[in-house]
Amino acid sequence: MPIVAQSTETTDWVSRFADEVIEESERRAPGKPVVVASGLSPSGPIHLGNLREVMTPHLVADEIRRRGHEVRHVISWDDYDRYRKVPAGVVGIDESWAEHIGKPLTSVPAPKGSAHANWAEHFKAAMIDSLAELGVEFDGISQTAQYTSGAYREQILFAMKHRGDIDAILAQYRTKPKAAAKKQQKPVDEAELEAAEGSGAAAEDDGSAGSAGYFPYKPYCGGCEKDLTTVTSYDDDTTELTYSCTACGFSETVRLSEFNRGKLVWKVDWPMRWAYEGVVFEPSGVDHSSPGSSFQVGGQIVGIFGGKQPIGPMYAFVGISGMAKMSSSKGGVPTPADALKIMEPQLLRWLYARRRPNQSFKIAFDQEIQRLYDEWDKLAAKVADGSALPGDVAAYTRAVGTAAGDLPKTPRPLPYRTLASVADITAGHQDQALRILSDLDPANPLAALDEARPRFDKAEAWINTYVPADQRTIVRDEPDAELLKSLDEQGRESLRLLLDGLEKSWSLDGLSHLVYGVPKVQAGFSADATPKELPPEIKTAQRSFFALLYHLLVGRDTGPRLPTLLLAVGQDRVRSLLGE
Repeated sequence: MPIVAQSTETTDWVSRFADEVIEESERRAPGKPVVVASGLSPSGPIHLGNLREVMTPHLVADEIRRRGHEVRHVISWDDYDRYRKVPAGVVGIDESWAEHIGKPLTSVPAPKGSAHANWAEHFKAAMIDSLAELGVEFDGISQTAQYTSGAYREQILFAMKHRGDIDAILAQYRTKPKAAAKKQQKPVDEAELEAAEGSGAAAEDDGSAGSAGYFPYKPYCGGCEKDLTTVTSYDDDTTELTYSCTACGFSETVRLSEFNRGKLVWKVDWPMRWAYEGVVFEPSGVDHSSPGSSFQVGGQIVGIFGGKQPIGPMYAFVGISGMAKMSSSKGGVPTPADALKIMEPQLLRWLYARRRPNQSFKIAFDQEIQRLYDEWDKLAAKVADGSALPGDVAAYTRAVGTAAGDLPKTPRPLPYRTLASVADITAGHQDQALRILSDLDPANPLAALDEARPRFDKAEAWINTYVPADQRTIVRDEPDAELLKSLDEQGRESLRLLLDGLEKSWSLDGLSHLVYGVPKVQAGFSADATPKELPPEIKTAQRSFFALLYHLLVGRDTGPRLPTLLLAVGQDRVRSLLGE
């Protein structure tokens, strides 16, 4: 089956995929809606790596919609998968949840205190809310509902009838050791392999052959609800199936034509659904690039069901700045909801839109988020003045809205690092925050804090959640008399020059000019002199001056940008702390 080619160009990858998907859809099902798909297993928190499983087809689907085509983005909630292990770091659970291992995710109790009916619904809910905020339009399908309603009955009976053909395909790969398979791709660490559990690739299960032969179907036990069952006999004519449970010893004979408590094994289930839904485009993680993986094998099995393998790229994993690669089995793995608390949906969409799926990238929860926002704001300015490159314009356009319209945005998008500094210094005092932000641009003052929202709230959440207490800014209550007394004449003169210029420089730009200009003036240059006109020693003098101001204002060598800090402290208090 064809796989979408990955171009090395830096132009718009989404458009290229959309071109191919539209063409392929017309070839397969002329006149019908284009179907793209994602699969998510709510086995625990659905993290930012799993979000790539959704954002890649979403962006392609949205481009297809923009062109006037009808498109359906299916998200299969693999909530009928088995509960495999108790994930670390989940609030409201303990070791007693281990007794549910082997049951469907929808039969496992939700964490204590949850408002949801079961484990799967608890973790689905957070993702659904995040996707709504991100503007992702999708058709969610519960695999529990599909299997237990008998929706796949015909496909299950067909798979059982053709189990020999399925077994023959799978047998080609069973003799290949996992180590050999891994050698054929870039090394993938355990965290990355475990991260795939949230993508719908959970089990890599192909069923097993017992004394009665191979069966691609596994019942959930009627006694304990677990999937630790073995099919011991099956009659194609009557569809009578007998199984026994190794966990509790329960055994029964059922008619598969009437039985709805079980599912096809993963490597058969996935291609069956490709054929059932008519999926044309679906991405897959790097764990599927090895021989014998479910995407590769599924490309052969799907033909048994009369379908074709979707086209789609392999996508790389997503990392977190300052953290190890994401794995849903480890505690503290950030989710889309975590990211959306500290960044606007447009920025998060942009991080996925600007990189081709096969390029890995990191999402910042540390200081790097400020640089990312600076980069985003520069791009917005370039798009506005027409100087941005076409590929960058395309990524920006896909970030700020969808075919349905633009996402809600901050009316006055002030610099994120400035908002974070103000939130840090004011520590929740909103009147103070408004005062400082209004002083940033006296010619066009902020009338209400709502003008800076939701970006201000995101920056405040980042400060309160991800900046360590020892890095928070606490302004001195009293002047550092000992330090002031110890200053030499040059140090005292630098403070005099700053204090003399405060009144007429009281704006963000004015204070920036002032604090950088004082060391220039002291060295005999104009405050307006450019770096090219100055000797290298001026930079050293500026750093020393800045360090002095930080010590006098907050008792540390560093802190928020000085112009923002000065505005936050206020003129009267600045004068007091600097010894006037």
